[in-house]
Amino acid sequence: MSIQKNLNSIKNAVPEHVTLVAVSKTKPLNDLQEAYDAGQRIFGENKIQEMTQKWQKMPKDIQWHMIGHVQRNKVKYMAEYVSLIHGVDSFKLLREINKQAKKYDRTISCLLQVHIAEEDSKFGFNEAELLELVGQGEFTLLENIHIKGLMGMATFTDDMVQVRREFNGLKRSFDILKKSLPEINTLSMGMSGDYKIAIQEGSTMVRIGSSIFGVRN
Repeated sequence: MSIQKNLNSIKNAVPEHVTLVAVSKTKPLNDLQEAYDAGQRIFGENKIQEMTQKWQKMPKDIQWHMIGHVQRNKVKYMAEYVSLIHGVDSFKLLREINKQAKKYDRTISCLLQVHIAEEDSKFGFNEAELLELVGQGEFTLLENIHIKGLMGMATFTDDMVQVRREFNGLKRSFDILKKSLPEINTLSMGMSGDYKIAIQEGSTMVRIGSSIFGVRN
């Protein structure tokens, strides 16, 4: 099946209010170009160096989303162009993004990552830490970042009851945070294996890779 056909079938399954991020990590430029030619304009990468190389070579109307774990010392390499950083998991990282955005006179959109999975390998805040973060005086001084919402990754499991429970918890955190930050509107949850459940539980942004580009090597 072609990338174009895969994309079209997923777009038919995803409601209009949900943003589709095509996760193109490790995929060659011609695969991204095929998705671009089929109308896709939002791509997600998990390595800043690879994303930057693709940004340099691909059309400039693409929105690049950083979906992987971000090291503070690498923010400077994407600050010029990144559209949305999904995995912001510390105040120090927010501060660095703000500093690098200022150099380019940009405001960089960010999602705060919430730890919802039962695996220790996932990064993120818990609910109490989220509220503490946005309640800090210094938080309001970060003028070159824009918090758009939350992101989370469910446990990697076949137990969809558990996955649904984790997504449900993330939506609850989103609703609680919205009382402090009424402007947030993005809840990024759901990948190839669980995006339909994520949408049912309130996701407004899904990150889909293998269902579009095929299984990664």
